[in-house]
Amino acid sequence: MEDLCKSSMRFFSDQHLCFADIIPPSEVRARIEVAVLNFLRILTSPSPAISDLPLINRSSSNRKVSQGLLTEVSWIFLSDSFCTRSMMRANAAKAFIRVWKVMEMCFRILVQEKRVTQRELFYKLLCDSPDYFTSQLQVNKTVQDVVALLRCSRYSLGIMASSRGLEPNQEVVDCSACGSSGYAISGDLNLLEKLILKTDARYIIVVEKHAIFQRLAEDRIFNQIPSILITAKGYPDIGTRFLLHRLSRAFPDLPILALVDWNPAGLAILCTFKFGSIGMGLEAYRYACNVRWLGLRGDDLQLIPEQSMVPLKQKDLQIATSLMSSEILQENYREQLAVMVQLGQRVEIEALYFHGYGYLGKYIAKKIVQADYI
Repeated sequence: MEDLCKSSMRFFSDQHLCFADIIPPSEVRARIEVAVLNFLRILTSPSPAISDLPLINRSSSNRKVSQGLLTEVSWIFLSDSFCTRSMMRANAAKAFIRVWKVMEMCFRILVQEKRVTQRELFYKLLCDSPDYFTSQLQVNKTVQDVVALLRCSRYSLGIMASSRGLEPNQEVVDCSACGSSGYAISGDLNLLEKLILKTDARYIIVVEKHAIFQRLAEDRIFNQIPSILITAKGYPDIGTRFLLHRLSRAFPDLPILALVDWNPAGLAILCTFKFGSIGMGLEAYRYACNVRWLGLRGDDLQLIPEQSMVPLKQKDLQIATSLMSSEILQENYREQLAVMVQLGQRVEIEALYFHGYGYLGKYIAKKIVQADYI
């Protein structure tokens, strides 16, 4: 396993960026086999012992932020700090075994040349190892443990993101002709990587909610503002983030603008698109994009009737506290968040319907014409 610890690149003079490789199935299987052989070697040594599993530490204390010297894109990354899963500690013993169970399952998947979603993986593990897997969250965390151990991406393990809807079997897709439901984003990153992208758009608009996406698509806002509309239907999944990153690489001159609710969760969603997530710190840099905040923002409150404002919930305050404590949050975003907390109010995008259902497109158009995004 020592060689795997070299899967990091020098970052500035005193830091390493630890990353997860995108590698072929044969190499993933080889890394799993090396892990097993090392484990057996220790067990059969003259002084046998149960070894710890060295994992890249994914806690916030190991989180760093690249500020991008030659690019506007910043991202979260993890430095070269380790934690362990140990068989010898009671509170970590099951987590230790889960790592081996997931590696075994991934090995089988790769041998069969299959791909599964994390949901499918959960049900398989629930049937095969019910004493160790009782929730989807346990599977998700263990998958990230395996990524941190083997230093290969989740996709390389044979695990794909679940698509957000149906996938029409068409070789050429005109997204402007797909209607208000749009075209579902595949969870197969290999398919997304192979897409040939063409557009005459001048902007990419990331929308937090599917209902708002449908409203804008139904109003054909892309005819008023030449734009690509994209939504993850809430918290961004890997497929959506991967596609957005691909679009940003294919069309680097197109501004990426985010339309989210004015609340801590909306800002957290924007930051996930912009910087990546700490939970996937080893892969975050692959999906980060220079997303700008179009709305809703504090200066839009003058457009919102008071009765449309809703008090912040405890969950909102927890998200706000987490964001405030994060070094990734730029100062103008921090100021917006402080206003939310000070007022104790949240506003959803739908509040703009007070001015009529057609107003949302006008709101976006005015913001874009005035370059009113941060």
